Amino acid sequence: MSKECEVLIIGAGIGGLTLALSLHQAGISCRIHEAVPEIKPLGAGVNLLPHAVRVLDELGMQEALAEVAVTTRESIFFNRFGQFVFREPAGLEAGYGWPQFSIHRGDLQNCLLDAVAQRLGADAVQLDRRCIRVEQDEEGTTAYFETADGAELSVRSSIVIGCDGIHSAVRKQFYPDEGKPRYSGVNMWRGTTALKPFLSGASMVRAGWLSVGKMVIYPVRNNIDAEGNQLVNWVAEIESPQPADRDWNGRGRLEDFFPAFADWRFEWLDVAGMIEQTQTILEYPMVDQDPLPRWSFGRISLLGDAAHPMVPRGSNGAGQAILDCRCLADQLRQHGLTEKALLEYDRIRVKATGDVVLMNRIAPPDTILKEVHDRTRGKPFDRLDDVISQSELMDISNRYKQVAGVKVEDLQKL
Repeated sequence: MSKECEVLIIGAGIGGLTLALSLHQAGISCRIHEAVPEIKPLGAGVNLLPHAVRVLDELGMQEALAEVAVTTRESIFFNRFGQFVFREPAGLEAGYGWPQFSIHRGDLQNCLLDAVAQRLGADAVQLDRRCIRVEQDEEGTTAYFETADGAELSVRSSIVIGCDGIHSAVRKQFYPDEGKPRYSGVNMWRGTTALKPFLSGASMVRAGWLSVGKMVIYPVRNNIDAEGNQLVNWVAEIESPQPADRDWNGRGRLEDFFPAFADWRFEWLDVAGMIEQTQTILEYPMVDQDPLPRWSFGRISLLGDAAHPMVPRGSNGAGQAILDCRCLADQLRQHGLTEKALLEYDRIRVKATGDVVLMNRIAPPDTILKEVHDRTRGKPFDRLDDVISQSELMDISNRYKQVAGVKVEDLQKL
């Protein structure tokens, strides 16, 4: 059986599509096989930090993304009473050489999908191909797929990369006894709704704390109608004894979380009203998996959520997948389609992403909110400086940036 391509990518999510563009730029042929029969703009908001936008810019994607995203200007923190806690500039405003984008996941996926079709051809992404298993021999790999009508097919390639997400069949093949994901004790509910611009019109807000209710709110599309409204993404998080189903598109119920936010009506935003007017609410547990010791086995490896599912804090899930793509393409270009290339990819990315997974558990950026909540015992304050200094808050933010690889001095544009 002849090889269909040099690299077979399993999964057409953010990681799989970005990898295809990265490999194409490196002169390596690839194809994507995706399980769903139709790609739909599902999900809600995603934040792309400057380190991820840098990679996408190198792939010629920045202009297209800027047209559909909001260029984030600041990250700003409040307590559950709407009192200001901390502000820091974001992206270009902070001195990075690249912006931070807040974008709907569907818009991001569609931009990448369009670019793949234009550069690699309309047949570069094959739908209705659910991966069953992957095998390898001395000459290459064979991936086996099943279609919705029960038909089976196989594809030969030199390398296989599993970009098949949190329920990765490729990961399960190598770690069949891994067990259930680690539940953080927090569930989240998400939605998008049309609102007038608030604060700077490009602000990423974090407010409250998990024990009493925490919100993350930011716009993901500008000027969605004749009235100048934005599409605003919100995430509500609350400590919960039982995890929700691990399904990114699982539907949530208003009554399960709204009481914690019913009185959140601030001068700068009517949070309760925003939630109430949301038509579709999604629910997801804040879960991750312990970092793996390795992703690569011979000619097969993992990438993105399949390799390092992490608690969605710190705006780093999609970003780390994008960084995986750049590293993997670089290693394949340098070492060829070899096991050595995949081992080098492991050496560079396994520890780096593992550190982010663990940091997201103990000290993500919203640890700022925990410190304020704990020191005030969840009550309003008269003077913030009597509670915590701005320098302490900045230290918390900088510690996360150090681990996540987003310190501004490390990302200056050359």
